[in-house]
Amino acid sequence: MPPLLRLLSPVRFGLVLAALVLTGCATTQHSDSAEADALLTQLRQEYQYDTQADPLGAYLANRTRSDVAKTYSSLKDTPSSQHHFANTALDFLGVKYRFGGDAPSDGFDCSGLVNYVAEKSLGLKLPRTSAEMAGVGQSINKSNLQKGDLVFFNTSGKRFSHVGIYLGDNKFVHAPRTGAVVRVEDMTVNYWKKRYNGARRLLAQN
Repeated sequence: MPPLLRLLSPVRFGLVLAALVLTGCATTQHSDSAEADALLTQLRQEYQYDTQADPLGAYLANRTRSDVAKTYSSLKDTPSSQHHFANTALDFLGVKYRFGGDAPSDGFDCSGLVNYVAEKSLGLKLPRTSAEMAGVGQSINKSNLQKGDLVFFNTSGKRFSHVGIYLGDNKFVHAPRTGAVVRVEDMTVNYWKKRYNGARRLLAQN
């Protein structure tokens, strides 16, 4: 069995088999074949995300904290509370992901990271889940994102099921998934671009 199929969940495995069957019928059912190709492309992208480190995250993980601070020096050059919020999140790059985790000593999940950083840097106690956080603060259009805004994604079939902290230049910091660490990623990458579904601003800019 190919490695891709061995690592897929039973549900996805069944979907792949169905897609392969439809692809085999390409000569008689062109629409089904197109749907199968689209499904295979989506599964391939998700497989790559689940099994491969993102280049930017891996790059940052191999750098010292001082190097990271230089990379985002603009965050430290401003008194803005939201920028301080984003800068504080960068102190936890490399902390392991743990479902339900809400402290650097144990690990973070996505909302645990945001909650911890908000309380540490702003003195704010946010709701515990990303879906609840999506109701806090002010809704922000994607074209108006600023450093320190919360960015939300649909990663599990539910709106606002994942949250990160926007850094500017289409980058955000987050705790991604089991087996990964807190890292910076690019929102223009297809995986995140397709799943983005909103942003919130916790505080008014100074």
